[in-house]
Amino acid sequence: MKKKLSISIEEDKMELIDRFVKEGRFRNKSHLIEYSIDRFIKGEKNG
Repeated sequence: MKKKLSISIEEDKMELIDRFVKEGRFRNKSHLIEYSIDRFIKGEKNG
């Protein structure tokens, strides 16, 4: 089950996120954020 999350983010990072979504690298902003969190967690587990 997915839950909503509200965040504040620097404008330059938001512009980059919008560009990645527009280019089709991610389905939407949520997809990019979830992908990034998953990568971070995997990195933390692997030390």
